[in-house]
Amino acid sequence: MRQLTTRCAQLPGHSKIAMRLAFKFCLAAATLLVVSGTSYANDLIVRYDQSQLLRLPRAISQIIIGNPSIADASVQASNLLVVTGKTFGVTNIIALDQQGNVIQDQRVIVQRDTVRMVNLHKGSQRQSFTCAPECTPTVTIGDDTDYFAKISDHAQKKTKFSSGQSDGGGQ
Repeated sequence: MRQLTTRCAQLPGHSKIAMRLAFKFCLAAATLLVVSGTSYANDLIVRYDQSQLLRLPRAISQIIIGNPSIADASVQASNLLVVTGKTFGVTNIIALDQQGNVIQDQRVIVQRDTVRMVNLHKGSQRQSFTCAPECTPTVTIGDDTDYFAKISDHAQKKTKFSSGQSDGGGQ
């Protein structure tokens, strides 16, 4: 925004009318940039494969998820939902009370956690890594098919091993 303001102030022209018009144009352009964002202040942003808490003003009786393939929700306490991002996209969650009244219709946006993600591109193939602070392979929708299958297989074996259901493969 500061760069846009600086550039607008440096526009050529000597008349006051031209400067005023240029300033109004730049102000309108800056406003358009701010307003054209993809999410709104009341949207619930959930990172892919992570969860967020959503506290509601009164007890929940039923929840409806617009697209269960994008996000999942479970009631943790009478007025607390745990929302988990399952894949990228936008959906909504409607919470109802015992009388069937809408408590809240919440838009949910599931996004990738780009702060800790590194992508390795080999031609048209992509491999994803989570770096926090050391980089480890992770599966992300859109990764190379073979890489995705290999890392998913390793993750499933690790989960089985942790729960005591190891198949003895070790790899």
